[in-house]
Amino acid sequence: MGFFRQEHWSPWPRVQGNRQHQATRRMCSYESSFQPAQFLLLVGVPLASAVLLVQCLRWRCPRRLLGSCWKLESQEEPAPPPTPLPEDESSRAGLPATLQEVATFYQELHTPTQGQTVIRQLMHKLLVFSAREVDHRGGCLMLQDTGISLLIPPGAVSMGRQERVSLTLVWDLTDAPSLSRAQGLVSPVVACGPHGASFLKPCTLTFKHCAQQPSQARAYSSNTALLDTKAWKPLGRPGDHTSRDECRIHLSHFSLYTCVLEAPVGREARKWLQLALFCSPLAPGQSHLQLRVYFLNNTPCALQWAVTNEQPHGGRLRGPCQLFDFTGARGDQCLKLKYISEGWENVDDSSCQLVPHLHIWHGKCPFRSFCFRRKAAKDNEDCSALTNEIIVTMHTFQDGLETKYMEILRFQASEEESWTAPPPVTQPPACNRLPPELFEQLQMLLEPNSITGNDWRRLASHLGLCGMKIRRVT
Repeated sequence: MGFFRQEHWSPWPRVQGNRQHQATRRMCSYESSFQPAQFLLLVGVPLASAVLLVQCLRWRCPRRLLGSCWKLESQEEPAPPPTPLPEDESSRAGLPATLQEVATFYQELHTPTQGQTVIRQLMHKLLVFSAREVDHRGGCLMLQDTGISLLIPPGAVSMGRQERVSLTLVWDLTDAPSLSRAQGLVSPVVACGPHGASFLKPCTLTFKHCAQQPSQARAYSSNTALLDTKAWKPLGRPGDHTSRDECRIHLSHFSLYTCVLEAPVGREARKWLQLALFCSPLAPGQSHLQLRVYFLNNTPCALQWAVTNEQPHGGRLRGPCQLFDFTGARGDQCLKLKYISEGWENVDDSSCQLVPHLHIWHGKCPFRSFCFRRKAAKDNEDCSALTNEIIVTMHTFQDGLETKYMEILRFQASEEESWTAPPPVTQPPACNRLPPELFEQLQMLLEPNSITGNDWRRLASHLGLCGMKIRRVT
């Protein structure tokens, strides 16, 4: 401002009044027009240079140094490391699969298994699968002890061609549909491969479900490959593809399939559970014993999952499974310890454990465990005769229904009991086995979809036999 006060520097003659005021206004306008330009020259050019420099660094810095490159601009501290994932999720975390790994995955999944059922973990997924080559005569794939089969009828493949097909039970729970509180998972997730394959005639996929009302069970399909992000959509209306305990879908092409329980508004949805008890052998001198109770869908493949899950820990199924009527609109499942035989005590702080309702309703196969310990012998007292056997009684019920519906679980084990594994069953020679065509015809005759239930399974139930124990008819 001092520059403009030195009026004698002006080249114009000194005048009074309005002319002086006009000159002053003109000079002020020179200041207002000069100041932004000066600001742009002094500030804008360095700022633009800095932005260009940062862009160059971003383009040329390796990705491992990208954080340090950005720190020059923002001067912010790096973000803290992410919270570690739980054990069941950390196994699936990691770098994305390469094209070679994906190709190897599908190649192994579709390699013929010579009629055998294979259980294997591939790409962090626990899978049960079987594969074979099929020609114009058709064929059938069955997953042993799971109740899952795929029938390719004669004429589905053109004459002179062979198609390699696979049937896979997916034990990765993350592949199941995302369900609401009103929906329940009542079947496994099954994949028919290769994805997108089509045939001249429809193929038939069959698997078990545990819905009490088949008219409320709805088939779902995800038209995606096994390693892709799933996009589940309903197939028809509830009850279109379900019978009493089976879901049967006629396939126009191969993809992923499952079954979801969807009760109409105002009606209560229910499904059957099987309660399975597992523990390791009781050895002489063993101080502790853990008992685990699984709450599983009443399907053969759910029980096989529990058996497979227990193998690394030496756990074995104790006695037949017990059925439980599980209601979708009720509360959590309670497991209450009621009795322990003398000489043993409960190690846990509580004698009652809860299982979240949705863990069971959405088919997550949860379990709860109790740990028992031999009591220390007092002076001049021999407890060996009391502690070489353990008897446990538990009650299980849904919260709020203890007085209305409750199941009693009894467990007994002793040191003298034989825990040796049964000898492996040797497969008969191929010449003594029934031809596949005859076997399929017998199976269709012995497993009719009878509305009244007057079939061999009804007879088996009257004889006290469980359908899961009858693996084949010979």
